[in-house]
Order: sequence, then C-alpha cells, then structure tokens
Amino acid sequence: MTGIHTLGLYGWKARNDKLFKGIDRDPGELVRHAESECQSWHNARENMTTTPVIQEPQVISSGDICLIDGSWTSTDPFSGLGWVWKDSRGTIQLMGMRNLRRRESALHSELEALRWAMETMQQSDCQRFDTDCKDLIAMLAEPKAWPSFSTELEMIHTIKLCYSDFKICYVPRSENVIADSLARNSRTFHRSLCYFGCSIPVVFGTDHVFMSYLAPSKLFGLK
Repeated sequence: MTGIHTLGLYGWKARNDKLFKGIDRDPGELVRHAESECQSWHNARENMTTTPVIQEPQVISSGDICLIDGSWTSTDPFSGLGWVWKDSRGTIQLMGMRNLRRRESALHSELEALRWAMETMQQSDCQRFDTDCKDLIAMLAEPKAWPSFSTELEMIHTIKLCYSDFKICYVPRSENVIADSLARNSRTFHRSLCYFGCSIPVVFGTDHVFMSYLAPSKLFGLK
C-alpha cells in the first residue's frame, strides 16, 4: 500500500463523514494520520518473518514382500516349501505350503521354495522376496560359483525376466517363522500336499488337512 492510496482512503472517509455525519476533518491532520498509518504498514511488512512450511515426513512404503523357506532332512521322504505374501502394512494376503519328493539337499529345497513363490507371485505386485538363507542370496548373486545348482538357478533366472524390479533380501529366522512353520509342517506331512490360503491350515489327526490348489491366475482373480 502506497502513501497516495492511504491518503486517498482517508480522504474518502473524511468526505463520507462530512456528507453523512456533518463532521469536518482537518486536512493537515488527515495527511499526518495517513502518513503514520502508511509507515506502520511498511514497518510491519519489513518485520514479518516467513513461517517455514514443515512437511510431514512421508512414510516410504517398502512394498509387498514374500517371505520364503524350505525344509529338508535326510530321513523324511519329502522336502517342504512355504511362503507368505504380505502387503506394505505387514498384513498377510496369501500363504502357500507344499511338499515334494525329497530333494538332494537343504539348498535344493530353498531354491524350490523360491521358484514356487516366484511362479505364484507373477500375477501380483510383489517384487521382493525375503529369505533367512544367506547361501540362497549368494547363489543368485553369483550363479556360476554354484555349478551343482545350475539347472535350478537357470529356471529361476528365466522366471526373473517376468519381474520388473526383482529383489531378494535376507531376514533373520525370527522374522520368518510363518514360512518356516509352513515348510516344516508340509515336510513332515505323510502324503502329497499343496495348499493356498490366508491362514495356517488345521490338521485333523494325521489323515486330513484342508488342501486346495488353484492356478496363480485364479488366485489373483484373473481369467
């Protein structure tokens, strides 16, 4: 606001007081008052401090994850596989457990668990797989250093091509208890098993377990 604008404003006010209230204003007093108001306004602008805009920190979502595990012993007839798919809030979306005829080693079982999870998760938004097996991560990082697993690693490499941002990360076993339980229980089950669901299946005695198998496209509501 300039001095001219301020003076004009008070002049207009004095005119209205004269016309409608019969009050006469001293012109010199009007000028001094307008100058005082104008100076006060400019001083206030100079003393104003800009309040910094504090932005709330954004929660960076880690995205969906699929925790995996394989279970193997030299005596059980089956190897067990288990995985759990969680969203960015940690809510379980789906889990799977199955068994296969005993593989050659524990690492072969870990690879089978990863391959099965990757095949299933292709229809989801999940790009990250977590494991408590450091050797599994090392195998994917340097597959040529593990020639005994070349066939399995080649199969996983082919599936990886379907992922735009595939990641495999290490988690402590204490953070992988559900997948571990699924793998161990499927390994010790006495007959072939394949299960998908949102909760751990209940075994009735030793003869029955709630089992289901759906193609991955059906699991995710795709035709």
